Amino acid sequence: MLKQQYKTLGSAIALSLMVTAANAAVTPEKAAELGKSLTPMGAEMAGNGGDIPAWTGGITEFPAGFTQGDDRLVDPFPNDKPKFEITAANYKEYADKLTDGQKAMFEKYPETYRMPVYETRRSSGYPDKIYEVNKKNAVETSLIAGGNGMENYVEGVAFPIPSTGLEVIWNHIVRYRGGSVTRIAGQATPQANGDYQLVRFKDEFTFRNKLKDFDPSKDSNVLFYFKQDVVSPARLAGNVLLVHETLDQVKEPRKAWVYNAGQRRVRRAPQVAYDGPGTASDGMRTSDNFDMYNGAPDRYDWKLIGKQELYIPYNAYKLNSENVKYDEIIQAGHINQDLTRYELHRVWKVEATLKDGKRHIYGKRVFYIDEDTWQASAIDHFDGRGELWRVAEAHNLMFYDAKVPWYAVETLYDLNSGRYLVMGLDNEEDSSYKFGFERNSKDYTPAALRRSGRR
Repeated sequence: MLKQQYKTLGSAIALSLMVTAANAAVTPEKAAELGKSLTPMGAEMAGNGGDIPAWTGGITEFPAGFTQGDDRLVDPFPNDKPKFEITAANYKEYADKLTDGQKAMFEKYPETYRMPVYETRRSSGYPDKIYEVNKKNAVETSLIAGGNGMENYVEGVAFPIPSTGLEVIWNHIVRYRGGSVTRIAGQATPQANGDYQLVRFKDEFTFRNKLKDFDPSKDSNVLFYFKQDVVSPARLAGNVLLVHETLDQVKEPRKAWVYNAGQRRVRRAPQVAYDGPGTASDGMRTSDNFDMYNGAPDRYDWKLIGKQELYIPYNAYKLNSENVKYDEIIQAGHINQDLTRYELHRVWKVEATLKDGKRHIYGKRVFYIDEDTWQASAIDHFDGRGELWRVAEAHNLMFYDAKVPWYAVETLYDLNSGRYLVMGLDNEEDSSYKFGFERNSKDYTPAALRRSGRR
């Protein structure tokens, strides 16, 4: 059972659902709870009196065997063993702490799908500057009319004390990811029998306030800049995607360009949005499936269902280990669940229903957002008939060296075809994510994209 102080907060949330999005900022008195009854990120500070412990700051010291600057993370919990395992034979005993998608996976793959459950470790932690700006955001940041953007927002958690489903989703969209990051990561879309070909990308994010020459008057509506080079296989290598991610994508749609290596030319790419096909995904994901969910939220009505305790993938250091090969991870039907780790955490549950007159291949989506990180940890996707279609899980990982929670891998399972997509694989790369590099705005122009073409 949740602590009494959260019951009070829950009542406040229920009442504030009647408030318009434009008046979303909370009072200074409420904001003062950040760092007290609420963590600096807006989660409950207290545990649940059972399996969920109180938050005590996350991972505050490097684990044995890790030194700042190392290319690979070390598992901070190497001695943890599963407390129990959820299988097709017993999952109904835990039904109140499982998503509909997880239940469907047990039904579809009764012999192989399992969830090893470990001790809950609230390992997330952020830089102090993010904690401070969260307090400011709580009283100053508000949604613009229609909820398609924000006023008075620069970085951090936009709505650490949310009152609507749309605010929760915006927290996921704009969450802190280190300011700038680059990675080489793989994506696979296995056939039903497990056969796959890996596509490797070099991804690069830079948030607007981390540009050396950022001019707020020039690109005031830009949230971040994103560039993605296809590294392999050879038939795709050299293609590059450039995105200027705008905050209000209704007022100013996402700006995207593609360099086609075969044609040696740059062209605009308006299809890189909503349910446009994901890059090299063989139709297994939409553009807005990347990072679990991204982009403009205007095609859906968002309903905040509330909070619940849920078994979600967490502290996925085993799955991220350099000692694990891709062939060990990628199997028929789903990834190797023996490498996964699930923990009981509190999540925000948000339901998105497609608006009348709007188009998207997903008629409804149900989001489960981790309270400590604002990361989407699970999403159930329904088709236009209301049938559960695709099941997404993100295997959360804390980059304690940079104080950035993110994902080890994202998975998206298609219940109809028996195929799935897994992205973010970097086990066989020379190094993991790199944070904190510097870029200029000229590095993210179509002209720079053209220069970066390799063939």
